[in-house]
Amino acid sequence: MNIKLQKSTLHKQSNIAITGSKSESNRLLLLQALYPNITIANISNSDDATLMQKALKSTDNIKDIHHAGTAMRFLTAYYATREGQEITLTGSSRMQERPIKILVDALRQLGADIEYTKNEGYPPLQIKGQKLQESQVTLAANVSSQYISALLLIAPTLEQGLTLTLDGKITSVPYIKMTLSLLNDLGVTTSFEGNTITVARFKASQETKAFTVESDWSSASYFYSLIALSEIGTTIELSAYKQNSLQGDSCLAEIYTLFGVETVFGENTITLTKTQEATQETIKLDLKNAPDIAQTIAVTAFGLQLSCEMIGLHTLKIKETDRLVALKVELEKLGASVDITDKSLYLHKATTINENISIHTYKDHRMAMAFAPLALCTPLYIEKANVVSKSFPDFWKDLEKIGIEVIEK
Repeated sequence: MNIKLQKSTLHKQSNIAITGSKSESNRLLLLQALYPNITIANISNSDDATLMQKALKSTDNIKDIHHAGTAMRFLTAYYATREGQEITLTGSSRMQERPIKILVDALRQLGADIEYTKNEGYPPLQIKGQKLQESQVTLAANVSSQYISALLLIAPTLEQGLTLTLDGKITSVPYIKMTLSLLNDLGVTTSFEGNTITVARFKASQETKAFTVESDWSSASYFYSLIALSEIGTTIELSAYKQNSLQGDSCLAEIYTLFGVETVFGENTITLTKTQEATQETIKLDLKNAPDIAQTIAVTAFGLQLSCEMIGLHTLKIKETDRLVALKVELEKLGASVDITDKSLYLHKATTINENISIHTYKDHRMAMAFAPLALCTPLYIEKANVVSKSFPDFWKDLEKIGIEVIEK
């Protein structure tokens, strides 16, 4: 599906309920598979969470998780510990281009039996589940937090627990802390001191343990962008959110003050209000702990005709697409000038925004949603807009609720 976004103006006041966090949902779904006494409310309705549930429930020997990167990493670790099960874990053509060698090597250090069926270092994987005897492993500290979390989630089931040493400067710390916090809530004893993480063995009681997933802060980012690009006084209330969030992307509340957006926390809600114009002409950010919001921030800065410098973006090259290259290409079609390295992006201040540009989405949900707020500045087209179902299936309907005119082409 391709859509056209007409140049629009947001309603002065709106409210939207956003589905549960994809990151929290997938962590809890894996823990539920390990400890069936867990119940989960407000699970994400994203493709990623749906594919995770389907794979865990399926009795087939071939598990196809399509384009769900989190599921690929988490399920690799999970099935490596399932004694007596032998499965093939595969995905889409893009998934088979996304590296997984770091995680496979770590699991092999613990005693896992995993083989590549096509290209060395990439899915599909042939996994023979067995009891993992080792309890110590070392990883480079700057790898994707999903590799680290995959190991931490299975750690309580290992005979001796796990001691994980991270070599170098750690990135994406909030996502590691999210995993550890959920383990702690379950009753697992953990420690994160310096570059060493320990997780003790855990056997759950038969009592039911209930979890409620907080709404997704990454999904909230697009509404922050919309408010930033709106008139002063425009507000949107989003639910369900909490001030002491486990999600790294909750840093949005602080970052968007630079764009003149105020966040007020209520009881399980946040209210976003445009209170003033941007406070700086150049936005400088280190997003090593929240790289998934880089696209939204870059587009916001472009729409406000600000310059923007972001570092800490090295993981964006191995996402659904190379997001740094994709951002540069699409922003420059709109009239921007963008410089990128393998871990940074610099957006020069723009003076014009080209109209009726067609945004290529690269099979990447965040490319589609990050560019959508520009409908407040110019009419534009979004190609293959249904890619948003990966994380936010109701996105286009929710935009219509708040005043954006969406036309299916």
